[in-house]
Amino acid sequence: MSEVFIVGAGIHPFGRHELSGLDQGVFAARAALADAGVEWRDVQCAFGGSFAAGDADAALPRLGLTGVQFINVANGCATGGSALLSAYWAIKSGEFDLALVLGFDKHPRGSFNPAPADMGLPDWYGELGMMLTTQFFANKIQRYMALYGISRRTLGLVAEKAFANAVHAPHAWRRAPVALDDILNAQMVNDPLTKFMFCSPSEGGAALILASPARARQLGRDQIRLRGAAMRTRVKGSFEVFSPSLDIERGPSPAEMAAKAAFQMAGLGPKDMNVLQLQDTESGAEIMHMAENGFCEHGAQEKLIQSGATRIGGPMPVNTDGGCLACGEPIGASGLRQVYENVIQLRGQGGGRQVPGNPGIGYSQVYGAPGLAAVTIIGK
Repeated sequence: MSEVFIVGAGIHPFGRHELSGLDQGVFAARAALADAGVEWRDVQCAFGGSFAAGDADAALPRLGLTGVQFINVANGCATGGSALLSAYWAIKSGEFDLALVLGFDKHPRGSFNPAPADMGLPDWYGELGMMLTTQFFANKIQRYMALYGISRRTLGLVAEKAFANAVHAPHAWRRAPVALDDILNAQMVNDPLTKFMFCSPSEGGAALILASPARARQLGRDQIRLRGAAMRTRVKGSFEVFSPSLDIERGPSPAEMAAKAAFQMAGLGPKDMNVLQLQDTESGAEIMHMAENGFCEHGAQEKLIQSGATRIGGPMPVNTDGGCLACGEPIGASGLRQVYENVIQLRGQGGGRQVPGNPGIGYSQVYGAPGLAAVTIIGK
């Protein structure tokens, strides 16, 4: 089986823009092609997705009608990670030498609030408010805080770090620092989470170009290898995305299973990772995912975050571009933004947000409804 390399990366800034979601995706695709030094006609296969901005293959008339194999991918918040995994398999199998991975979105204002029927759930579940993401996430972190001794101040520190990091990320939406006291004392949305502790539905696009070893060598630049890529869905007893309750006998979460599979594929462990991008749809998600991905024990986050371990200069830098909290979450692009940020970090191009010490391994994890997770490990 062939190795797989990331040879190009491109992004359209996240936030609110006049361009359509599709045009933001095309912008990102062209940027990734230019970064790789290849033409669109050279691409042999493509995978991409969007939640609210139409099918990704609608980019073809703008990029060029070359007859390329293009497959639309839809997998909730893990759409980008799943598209990347699909392209990874296509190159790794030896069937193709060059692939595009594309994600973009343009969401209306307001919180994500899908209809229960869209997820196969009864109407009463929505009537209780559990389909409203802010309420669900608040209930979930309330339970976690009670079980493992996480404080509201730690929730605030996660958000404060995100906005501080995003100051130096040109593609981030919220690029102004916010003081910890302002975060903690801001308008309460759903207890214990204030408005600064939630990400916002937003707009943006991200794209990657993947290549076989032969094609990567032909392009003649320092390349980044996809060391491990895995996606898993929930099992019976896992902490399901639409229920804040836990079974008495709990099964592993999709994030736990995907992390273990990716580590095994890469031949690496949590201590080998130099920079981390973890799903942070709200402050509590980053905290919970630190443990679910194997970077600490449940409850240890309180001390780690309070000590500054997850900041840029700490031993476990998390969400170096501000994550979803500062960038917002255009669903189709969010997972690819994480990988894009790790590519920038491994190239040493992070500027004011650059992790010191020449990081060699980057880890990203995205979680999607209704209970699945994708993990990607890249390395020089």
